[in-house]
Order: sequence, then structure tokens, then C-alpha cells
Amino acid sequence: MAYAPQLRIPATYMRGGTSKGVFFRLDELPGDAQVPGAARDALLMRVIGSPDPYGKHTDGMGGATSSTSKCVIISKSAVPGHDVDYLYGQVAIDTAFVDWSGNCGNLSSAVGPFAIANGLVDPARVPQDGMCTVRIWQANIGKTIVAHVPVTGGQVQETGDFELDGVTFPAAEIQLEFLGPADEGEGGGAMFPTGKVEDTLDVPGVGALQVTMINAGIPTVFVDAAALGLEGTELQDAINGDPARLAMFESIRAHAAVRMGLIDDIAGAASRQHTPKVAFVAPPKDYTASSGKPVRADDVDLLVRALSMGKLHHAMMGTCAVAIATAAAVPGTVVRRASKGRESGAVRFGHPSGTLRVGAEARQVDGQWQVTRAVMSRSARVLMEGQVRVLPA
Repeated sequence: MAYAPQLRIPATYMRGGTSKGVFFRLDELPGDAQVPGAARDALLMRVIGSPDPYGKHTDGMGGATSSTSKCVIISKSAVPGHDVDYLYGQVAIDTAFVDWSGNCGNLSSAVGPFAIANGLVDPARVPQDGMCTVRIWQANIGKTIVAHVPVTGGQVQETGDFELDGVTFPAAEIQLEFLGPADEGEGGGAMFPTGKVEDTLDVPGVGALQVTMINAGIPTVFVDAAALGLEGTELQDAINGDPARLAMFESIRAHAAVRMGLIDDIAGAASRQHTPKVAFVAPPKDYTASSGKPVRADDVDLLVRALSMGKLHHAMMGTCAVAIATAAAVPGTVVRRASKGRESGAVRFGHPSGTLRVGAEARQVDGQWQVTRAVMSRSARVLMEGQVRVLPA
């Protein structure tokens, strides 16, 4: 019996923030994968190595975590005033599913460098030495991201001394601006989809929880850690090794998704795993990060842990960091109550790998809260480039 050879597809494997993913140019994908649909999803799942009942991604490029089961498709932008269109796919690990419902804030930091290196930014706008501004259209949610990418000798600068908790080695700093990150057109199209900064969410088997549900960066539901019997200092093993706790968080997420108007009923949560996120917050406390680094209560404004694709994230999703900063800027939210006094639009929070500082500009207009932009610093670098090999369908 004759067997077809593997496909060879140009690809770049990149770290962006605390995530990793496989990056493609749209025009270099096979023809049937250049448009949304089953063929594209099947290709990306095979690239990552999903679905994998062993949960290891041994036969693919994925890393068997929500932070490393990601694919990105980049193309010249069709939106005026933008350089590139950026489409993000979160690939499930053990099920045949690609979630296109949200953005990855961490991998957003790698989009600008990829665009410059692949000639997708007008060469006249790339300095020999200095900062290159790349305007990115985030196609999943229809929002603008502005990346400020350092350039040395006409090439993207990847080395540097910027340290990011959750990433082992220092690199060059990339500043990201998320413009108008609230109102993703879902849940009624408002930053607070229920019209309230705090709600009571009834979750069977858990109880009535005081929560803040917000559309900023990514749809997120925040709950007080103490209400769940948690400290807010937990690391991954304390949550991910406890099936009952994971089931509790998934139930909270599903019921919040209904209240936010993201799904019609609880059953729909299974087909929308990427959003909303669920996070728990607590006032500052001393703890030891997963690296062994001590985090002091005086170092942070509050503590936050967030779950992604059903597991506690090892650090913090970039889009969820936007939601945290936005919620912290609004009086009356669960996040604001947990944070100590703040005098600026920036918040520094503790997460399992350390700390992160994110700024947000929020204001009230005609009785409605709006956020104009959120700013954070990340880093990114190319890990490998060439061709990824994929078994034909």
C-alpha cells in the first residue's frame, strides 16, 4: 500500500510572553486552510498533536498545556490603518476542538516581531535602530493592538535585560497597547455585560457568589478567593491536582458564561472552552512563587490566580491581565475591593510565577464605564523557524 508523504508548511515557533505557539503566514497555508472551516481546524490540530488522549502532545508541536497549545495566522491587513491581521486559535489538548472565541495577550507580543521579520510591515517604517510601531488588527475580537518593537541594525532585537516572571531568561522589552479593549460585541456589547460592576451568581453545589463579570481584554469572571475557601496564594498543583476544585471552577465559568450572554445554556460551555476566563482574587499576602522567588505583600496591590482551558495558569494570560487592570480601576468591583489603595491607573498583582504590572485607563461616560486602553510590557523571540511537517488528512 502506498502512503502519501508528509506536508511541509513554512512556520515559525515563537515564544510570546509566557506562551508559545506555531506562527503561519496565511498565504503559505494549504489552499483549503486559508479560509475558516474544518480543513483549517484539522490542520492546526495535527500541527499541535491534538486530540491526544495521553495529554502529552508527543506527536506534535504542542506542549500539552493551555499556554503551549496555540496557533497564530498572520496576513497583510485588510483593515485601513493597520499593518497585519492577527488570528489566534487555542487548540484543545484531549478533544478535537479549536477555540477561536478570544485573543491571546501573551502571543500578541510576538505578532509585531513576526510581521517585521516576514516583510509584512512597510520597510520604510522600520528604523535601522530604534522602535518600530506595528498596528495589529486582532481579528478574533475586532480590536486594535499597537506593538512597540525594538529594532537594532534593521532587525528585530530579541536579546535584552527585560525580565518577565514566568519566563526563565531575560529578553528585549516589547510594549503593547490594547486600544479600546472592552466591548467585544458579546454579552450585550458592554464592558459589564449585566450592567453591574458586581453581581450575585448562583452556582449549584457552590452557592451564591459575589462576582464581577467583565468584557475587557477577554471575557472574565472574578470571584473572591475566600468565598471559595482559598487563600489566593495557591500554585498550580494545589488546584490542578484537585478534580473537585477544577469541577467547581468549570461550573462557575459555565454559569457566568450564560449570565454574560456568551452562551445560551450551560451545555454550550463545552464548545467554548477559551472564554470566559475565571479568576479568583485576594488582598496582598506573602507567598513563594513557583520559581522559589519570594513575593512580599508590600510588592503587590493584590493577588490573582486565573484558570485557562480548565487548569490553573502557571502565570497570567495577557488578556486576563487587561481585565484585571480594568476591573481594578473601577470602584465597586470584586477586584478593586481586594486591591490596596491605588493612586494611578496601573496595578501590580501577584500570580503563581511572580508579579506583573499592567496599566489601564478607565472612565465613566453617561453612567457607563469605558476603558480607552491598557498597557503592558512583554517579550518575545523566535525559537525555531523553517517548515513544520504534517501528516496529510
